[in-house]
Amino acid sequence: MNFFKTKQRTPPDLVRGLRDNILRLDSAPPGEARKKANEEISKHLQQIKGVLYGDGDPVPELLAQLAQETYSTDLLYLLVVHIARFDFEARKDAVQVFNNLLRRQIGARWPTVEYISSKREVLFAALAGYENEDVALNTGMILREMIRHEPLCKILLYSDEFYKFPHYIETTTFGISCDAYSSLKETLTRHKPMVAEYLDKNYDRFFNSFTMLILSNNYVTKRQSLKLLGEILLDRANFNVMTRYIANEANLKMMMNLLRDKSKNIQFEAFHVFKVFVANPKKPPQIESILRRNRDKLLVFLKNFHNDKDGASLTSLSSHMSTLVDYHYIFDQTSNSRYVLAPLWPLLDTGLTCPPTGREAVPHCPDPGALTPSPLAAPHGSDTLTAHSHHNTPRTPISTPTL
Repeated sequence: MNFFKTKQRTPPDLVRGLRDNILRLDSAPPGEARKKANEEISKHLQQIKGVLYGDGDPVPELLAQLAQETYSTDLLYLLVVHIARFDFEARKDAVQVFNNLLRRQIGARWPTVEYISSKREVLFAALAGYENEDVALNTGMILREMIRHEPLCKILLYSDEFYKFPHYIETTTFGISCDAYSSLKETLTRHKPMVAEYLDKNYDRFFNSFTMLILSNNYVTKRQSLKLLGEILLDRANFNVMTRYIANEANLKMMMNLLRDKSKNIQFEAFHVFKVFVANPKKPPQIESILRRNRDKLLVFLKNFHNDKDGASLTSLSSHMSTLVDYHYIFDQTSNSRYVLAPLWPLLDTGLTCPPTGREAVPHCPDPGALTPSPLAAPHGSDTLTAHSHHNTPRTPISTPTL
């Protein structure tokens, strides 16, 4: 019999041992003492991983003990704050331990999410990890795992810390900048109804900050931000935000200037935002005026836009945009004698084919070239729009579309 066999440590013992060694890193002088503490941290993290993952199915009782001790000792906060002091492999183990506990679910409850909701400093410490290039990618993984849970995403979104993202995206190295952008995108696209409500309430502050990214001198930042803007505006959950954005003439001017960017990829992303301004059937007078003043230039631009790219959808969309700029409406046959504006929202999806617009495609359709452009807003006191022809074509009522 081996009387010197080491007693197996319980999950609470492992958690307390890990916490004590993390705190020892602050007090231990450089040298052997700190090296020993790091070795103990690595060993404890490995043992905790063994409890969480197990050889087969984890034991629920041991998991519960481990999680409870983790919450009571604030171990999650210590892991994030001190992760830069860990050895390379220990950093990866710390991320796995943190994210595994975060995914722990009991029925409809997420205990770790509830804990972090009451300890917001854990969330903000993970975001601040972008300030340290040695561990930014590790803390970025932890941050995105937390953002996947709506209560934690909401805490971040409604905090002042959220507006540090542009700084991290603009001032860090390429790898960290891309990781920070991924976290920003996850924050803005994961929980759409909640984000839509936030953007509606904080429209000015958000877009004042986000416009800085769109106008960045960094090519990658500018292109990614334009693409994300297009995703936000074209999402149905953000309808109110979209209508406010496309009613602002400064935003239209910015997109028209970006259409002239030397990078064709920037032009392409700007085009997908610009088309929303054009497709709006209820353009404010200032937007209508800008489009009319630049009509000829826009038609020339759209005619030659990305001719080097293959793809029927892009060609069809460019053709449709030319029609919208030129005539401000498109025709679709719904009966032998009545033509209404085709629904514009589906046309904003670039993969869809535009409806026919000419005599050849739609029998009995008035010649678009014979029509005088008119505002899409119905006259005061009227529920319909009227298309006027230069060839004594009978006035044809057109129902007002909804976007």
